[in-house]
Amino acid sequence: MTHAALPALIQRMLQPDFYPHPVQTPVQLLQTHISYVFLTGDFAYKVKKPTQFGLLDFSTLEQRAYFCQEELRLNRRLSPDLYLAVLTIYKEEEEGGYCLNTLPHPDAEIVDYVLQMRQFDQDGLFSHLLHQDQLTAVHLQQLGQLVAHFHAASATNPAIQANGTLESLQAIDEENYTLTQAFIGKSQTKEQWQQTRSFTQHFWRDHQDWLQQRQGKIRECHGDLHLNNVCLYADQIQIFDCIEFCQEFRNIDVIYDVAFMVMDLDFHNRPDLANIFLNTYLEKTGDYSGALLLPAYLSMRATIRGNVNSMTAQNTDNSKGAASSPSLWQIAKDYFGLAHRYTQLRQGQIILMSGLSGSGKSTVARRLAPQLQAIHIRSDAVRKHLAGVPLDQSGVDQINIYTSAMTQHTYQRLAEWGVSLAQMGWTVILDAKYDRVELREQVIAQSELAHIPVQILFCTAPVLELRSRLENRQGDISDATPDLLSSQQQTFQPFTAEEKPKLTQLATEQDLDAQLTSFCKHLAKKDNVRLI
Repeated sequence: MTHAALPALIQRMLQPDFYPHPVQTPVQLLQTHISYVFLTGDFAYKVKKPTQFGLLDFSTLEQRAYFCQEELRLNRRLSPDLYLAVLTIYKEEEEGGYCLNTLPHPDAEIVDYVLQMRQFDQDGLFSHLLHQDQLTAVHLQQLGQLVAHFHAASATNPAIQANGTLESLQAIDEENYTLTQAFIGKSQTKEQWQQTRSFTQHFWRDHQDWLQQRQGKIRECHGDLHLNNVCLYADQIQIFDCIEFCQEFRNIDVIYDVAFMVMDLDFHNRPDLANIFLNTYLEKTGDYSGALLLPAYLSMRATIRGNVNSMTAQNTDNSKGAASSPSLWQIAKDYFGLAHRYTQLRQGQIILMSGLSGSGKSTVARRLAPQLQAIHIRSDAVRKHLAGVPLDQSGVDQINIYTSAMTQHTYQRLAEWGVSLAQMGWTVILDAKYDRVELREQVIAQSELAHIPVQILFCTAPVLELRSRLENRQGDISDATPDLLSSQQQTFQPFTAEEKPKLTQLATEQDLDAQLTSFCKHLAKKDNVRLI
């Protein structure tokens, strides 16, 4: 669209003297289907288009005023450094004149509202960092912790929780798949559509009890948590562009919020980073039961993106009067393919870590999880969550955290989550000492009943090395100290004849890469586990 075809206000906002501060010329205009965004150098300004479709209604001045304030309120939760103010645009006395946030005369007419934001370098977008191969594991760990903290503080109430019922999810499903049906033969096959739709329908119907247990996890979330809505600004992660126009899209299960980022990283061929983000979030929150819902939520997220990209391709076809770029339809096709793959559950399995404190169990598990797309569950985190102790605080002085009863409770929870998640097709790494036969047998017996294969990964190192690691350990959630090693050595029960066929020993003071490569090849051959 040429500037001459733009509304008069938008043309005026492209002029440098419209702004009460120095600007970088020329003022740049970005458009989406619902807004105009002006880049002026230090600040960006967003004006909502007077449009209405679906659940979005910006058609009146009052609606735009309300949703500008909502966008400010909601996004300040996660990016307070970027979202500054809602400003008023007035019509000046001279014909066609407009002014920003300064009342020109007492009876001046308000013509619109604009959201003022801090402008940031687009090179800081996570999507850009990913394409430049600069997005790291540390970035995703920090993001996982940030999202976990955000969800813990997010609002919830009965009205918000109403969006997590079976009926509400079925309504979303029906809307998604009705829309998707129009793209069969273009970006979706009929077989994919039928199988994906059937999977989600049966999933929610068969797991109504899980949904009932999730009511407290239905919160006022972000709703659009993907790579293009996260950036680095002043070396801090900022999550922006929360969905403000539709409560149903942001009042969701926290794990559905998380699923968008996991899916987006999967789509961009970085399941390793997706796994690091997911495991960081789960460990911080302890919400491992939420991960049971991920197959359906991931598929739903990919289906929605398939619909959005199909509509974009179709609208491009219609506007140009000719076929759009094949890449637009291909992107939609790839999203629908991913949605279908999420419904094809694989054989789950459990890897039981074992070894003394400091033997490298958690280090090994953290390195294995991204390779195996595994959910990594640490006993140290589970124990503290059960005791109500923050992960970054010591539990040594807590009365109930290291009792035999709490130890039994912790290992019971590990077994429950391990088996449940493996039944949903996950590889699960249970990271604990597992120093007693009865604790190992608890997992093995339940797994055998559920036809889930179990491998035991026994980590060892010389005692002097164990002591050195524990003495120098910093910033870890474990409270283990060197003085525990002697008693642990004395009480560690040897592996039984029944356990030994499942056993692999790792000497963690030696080259881990070769040992882990060998172990992964063993798993792939034995259990047909796909490696990345």
